[in-house]
Amino acid sequence: MEQQEPKMKSRTVKDISPHEFVKAYAAHLKRSGKIELPEWTDIVKTGVHKELAPYDADWYYIRAASMARKIYLRGGLGVGAFRRIYGGSKRNGSRPPHFCKSSGSVARHILQQLESINIVDKDGKGGRRITSSGQRDLDQVAGRVAVATSA
Repeated sequence: MEQQEPKMKSRTVKDISPHEFVKAYAAHLKRSGKIELPEWTDIVKTGVHKELAPYDADWYYIRAASMARKIYLRGGLGVGAFRRIYGGSKRNGSRPPHFCKSSGSVARHILQQLESINIVDKDGKGGRRITSSGQRDLDQVAGRVAVATSA
């Protein structure tokens, strides 16, 4: 009697830790070289509520990976939604803090980059949605992360 090997369960983005997935997908985007960094990435702030530019040199890839994951999970997200998602509390010194949206330019540029490499495309009802090739790409990275974390 033959013993059958247990089948590997296919893993999707929903099955993986968000932190691990975003790190892996950002590295995948950087390695592929399809996303071109704008020249302003080292000096731009990510929102009005920030005082300095990000310290991490790969912040653009990490934000792109995070945005691709959010579109995969939810869909229909546009620039305004991402401004709200990545916004934060603006500290006003001795005055009370208030919520402040993040940069729309950064969100718009990343969405345009993801569109150019066919990960997302525009939804007829507004916002962006994941393409079939984008979903396949994200699920492949999720599968690699699942194998790496289980080993």
